Amino acid sequence: MSDITLTVDGQTITVPQGTTILQAAQKIQRDIPTICYHPHFTPPSLCRVCVVQVEKSRVLVQACSRVAENGMVVETDSPRVRLARQVILEMLNSAVDLSQAPEIQAYARQYDANPERYGKKIERREFPLFDDNPFYLRDYSKCIMCWRCVQACGEDVQWTFAIHRAERGFDSHIATFQEIPIPESTCVYCGNCVQACPTGALKAKRAAWLEQGLDLKQLARVSNLERREKS
Repeated sequence: MSDITLTVDGQTITVPQGTTILQAAQKIQRDIPTICYHPHFTPPSLCRVCVVQVEKSRVLVQACSRVAENGMVVETDSPRVRLARQVILEMLNSAVDLSQAPEIQAYARQYDANPERYGKKIERREFPLFDDNPFYLRDYSKCIMCWRCVQACGEDVQWTFAIHRAERGFDSHIATFQEIPIPESTCVYCGNCVQACPTGALKAKRAAWLEQGLDLKQLARVSNLERREKS
């Protein structure tokens, strides 16, 4: 497979054919923000925070999945790119609770995104807290639909397919098949989805109890009681 040469932020770089713009930029230590992208998963190209400006392209392109081309000229931090990232981050803040998403909060500061840009009149994505198993909590009010948990549960890692996307548009959310409780699903409690979640929408129950200063021995007692009641 032959190599290709492109220019990233004024620096010429040669990479193997098939390299994405994100991977090419990383070779010269150019930091492109990502949210939905995970290095071990198939790039879903959903969040668009990684967009960059490519010469002669009418629209900004996603760096995580766009394959670099010979002679391509890329700007990763142009005013147009920064504005696009700022708007995306502000829209995310307007729709969901990002209080437990430190990486996204850091991006918001980096791109001067105002969390209150759209005020409190904008409808927010709010869901009940699902506490239906002894291992982890599901708080979809913090979910940005990045798809990483679905990928971890599905073909990219576990092949369990316990969770997937439900509904459409603004009402779309991550769910189990027919919204059944996790213990009744195909979940094997591997924890891959929890590890993949960037916003705290999925959280280990142990971690949640520690954050609240609660006694883990009490958590064990509650979990044992729940199992006895269900048996």
